[in-house]
Amino acid sequence: MGISIVQKSDLTKRKRNPKVALVLAGGAVSGGAFKVGGLKALNDFLVNRKVTDFDVYVALSAGAFLATPLAGGVSPEEMLKSLDGSSRKFSQLRPIDFYHPNFEEWFGRPLKFMLQMGGFLPGVLYDFITAIPSMPREVYLAVSDFFRDPTYTNFEMMTQALLRLVSPRRKAPSLFRAFPSGFFDNVALERYLRANMASNKIPNDFMELYRQRKKELYIAAMNLDTAERVVFGHDEVTDLTISEAVQASTALPGFYKPARIRGVDYVDGGVRHTANIDIAIDHGADLIICYNPFRPFHNRVEIEARKLNGKVDYVPTRGSHLADRGVRTVLNQVFRTLLHSRLQVGIRKYVDDVNFKGDIILIEPQEQDARFFDINPLAFWERAGAAERGFESTKRSIEKKFPQVRAILSSYGIETTRLYVEEGMREMRRPGLRPERVLQVLEREKPKVPLKVLKGSRKGS
Repeated sequence: MGISIVQKSDLTKRKRNPKVALVLAGGAVSGGAFKVGGLKALNDFLVNRKVTDFDVYVALSAGAFLATPLAGGVSPEEMLKSLDGSSRKFSQLRPIDFYHPNFEEWFGRPLKFMLQMGGFLPGVLYDFITAIPSMPREVYLAVSDFFRDPTYTNFEMMTQALLRLVSPRRKAPSLFRAFPSGFFDNVALERYLRANMASNKIPNDFMELYRQRKKELYIAAMNLDTAERVVFGHDEVTDLTISEAVQASTALPGFYKPARIRGVDYVDGGVRHTANIDIAIDHGADLIICYNPFRPFHNRVEIEARKLNGKVDYVPTRGSHLADRGVRTVLNQVFRTLLHSRLQVGIRKYVDDVNFKGDIILIEPQEQDARFFDINPLAFWERAGAAERGFESTKRSIEKKFPQVRAILSSYGIETTRLYVEEGMREMRRPGLRPERVLQVLEREKPKVPLKVLKGSRKGS
């Protein structure tokens, strides 16, 4: 199932002035597009309160990149339009914005290393020559032992003795410092988000956003030097602008270099936590809708033992092993498992917590969604397909638990209907639908149907 529910409140009682939170985990580029499609599907189920009308937004990594415009009033439909450049509000994200090369370190670090080595090697030779007259007896013995009996053990002893002779005076430059701290630089993502926030008149300040829109936006990152979680928000850390906080939270280790902002190095917030549901609860959220785009794929493989030439061999008769697809698939499965299992542990905490009286709706891909699993999380050109999978996956998941989801949302005053989602799915399944039309179908806004008409047609909806 793609929906997990923690239901702790009394659904027979209508909540008064409840706080509703949307928590968005990471997901890189394909996971982000998957979430946009899923948010569109969720929005289509909602009648009187859209995802831009929630009270609290908690996000990290790619989720922070989406939560910011949502908190600023930009709909999932508009964000879908920005994927193919048809949006009038948000410009299209270009490959150079996502894959912005880390030129400074790619060229600067090797040059610095070579300069350091250029000064180190002559210095070591000078130190060695000047130390010969006063060379300790242990060095003479180690050298003579090696030339008398040139075994590996004597070679190691001689090398260590010679290094001890020189190392107190000079430290060799580390070869690892010649490599960049990340392949790309996500400073371009910060510039992109800052420009679009300005064009949409979304305040780039946590306190100003809260003052103008009464929306609580919290973005989590990790301080690389202290390994501590840093939460940015109007009543949390306010040292950075919103776009800078997103840059800090999206600095995926290895892929992007750490985001050094105002003297502090930040990396992806997903390193510490998968989703940060606790932030929403600590800030008074009663209903938490959490979206995590990454979960492990349940790969069914049936094995049969066959005897050949006197040896027993175990061969798959149905399906194939993930390891047969290569190291990328193995790492993909491991990565998703770590994120998913860590989130499940966090969810379990609230199941067992007698003090927690709220409700949590966790949306994830279905465990047998092979199409989404096969999409590379960092493949920029797969975002349309990922958005389509997100829409279909979320739609099906909510459909399967619609009575329970509707009961929970209704107790918080949120009305729901299946009308628009079913219409969208019928059009999505239309034979001959070209790939370039997928986003156009997903982008469609819900018809402006009066609420009283919806209520009149709620039977069986």
